[in-house]
Amino acid sequence: METTYLRTKDILEEFMITRQTLHNWVKTGILSEPEKDWRGWRMWTEQHVKEIDSIIRKKEDEQLSLPIMEQKLQINNRRYLGSKYKLLEFICKVVRENCTSVSSVADIFGGTGVVADRFNKEGKDIIVNDILYSNYLAYLTWFSNEKVNITKIEKLIKFFNESEPTEDNYVSINFGGTYFTEYNARKIGYVREEIEKMSDELNAREKAILITSLIYAMDKVANTVGHYDAYRRKLDSIKEIKLLMPEFNDGLNNGNKIFKEDANELVRKISADLIYIDTPYNSRQYGDAYHLLENIAEWEKPDLVGVAKKMIDRSHIKSDYCTMKATSAFADLISNIKGKYILVSYNNMAQKGVGRSNAKISSEEIVEILETRGTVEIFETNFQAYTTGKTNIDDHKEILYLCEVSR
Repeated sequence: METTYLRTKDILEEFMITRQTLHNWVKTGILSEPEKDWRGWRMWTEQHVKEIDSIIRKKEDEQLSLPIMEQKLQINNRRYLGSKYKLLEFICKVVRENCTSVSSVADIFGGTGVVADRFNKEGKDIIVNDILYSNYLAYLTWFSNEKVNITKIEKLIKFFNESEPTEDNYVSINFGGTYFTEYNARKIGYVREEIEKMSDELNAREKAILITSLIYAMDKVANTVGHYDAYRRKLDSIKEIKLLMPEFNDGLNNGNKIFKEDANELVRKISADLIYIDTPYNSRQYGDAYHLLENIAEWEKPDLVGVAKKMIDRSHIKSDYCTMKATSAFADLISNIKGKYILVSYNNMAQKGVGRSNAKISSEEIVEILETRGTVEIFETNFQAYTTGKTNIDDHKEILYLCEVSR
């Protein structure tokens, strides 16, 4: 059977690691050296994918060596396509050195919420938004100031971790033996149903904390490479699922606002000193990549379709920014923003890659649209320090476009 080879770019994108990390793993011998083609490009195989997944899981296990009740869940403790966690210093440096009197920040395509979290920890009021309900629940967990009975939540998490459900349920029937072991799938379904039964005994934030803890725990044991477009053919993620108590600081959360809306509609109703924009880059719909987590978060137990077991109706979590409408949607968004600064995070994939990796909006279009509102400066950084020098396709940069609004 003919071997299928993956490009370095594909590996970095799938596992959300830097090129330097990949290089270091090969250099130190924990990852086998791939062969190279006639151009000198590394050719990664399915065996390398398994090795990388094993390395990542081992490192996660090492971080979870504390007794379970001493461990605390952080907002960045999950894998997510396009996560800006490793770029936080770059983003904050640009704001710190080029913006004045910023006391409020709106992160309107919030994703995991790591950018909003960073600005929140700097003492700024934040507005955070995403169309995915699973992300919205995480925002309630970390950014709301609704009072929480911590003792009650810790006892429930301990109870869930000690439970041993034996009956099949919606999750085990649909996702057992594929995305999760049968054991983990039964437990996920059981825990989620128990949370739902307790709705009258929990306030909105307490319920969000429990669901968020479950979703993050699922991410640690999922038989995937970080998203749910597909599962691994071989079920080798057999670690038992464990929920953790999120760590948060309510002293930072006064003045925060949390939304789950279409960003283009939201900007018509809000204002902030800095509007941070991190739209989807390409045709990969986040509602498809994280359909399973959305399913668990919403808990409507819909009918599913296809090998990947996606919800039949995902129209409510589709984004125009992943379609040919992206440029016009971006123009509409920018024209309705009310703030002092607009900071757009994007990358230089507009003319690189193939198919779904192609960026939907070009750098020239971003600048042209932003200039309708004010002067624009461009800042860039290599997302990974190490490059082969063989091709521009590997010259991946993260770019920030800063517009000082004057019109």
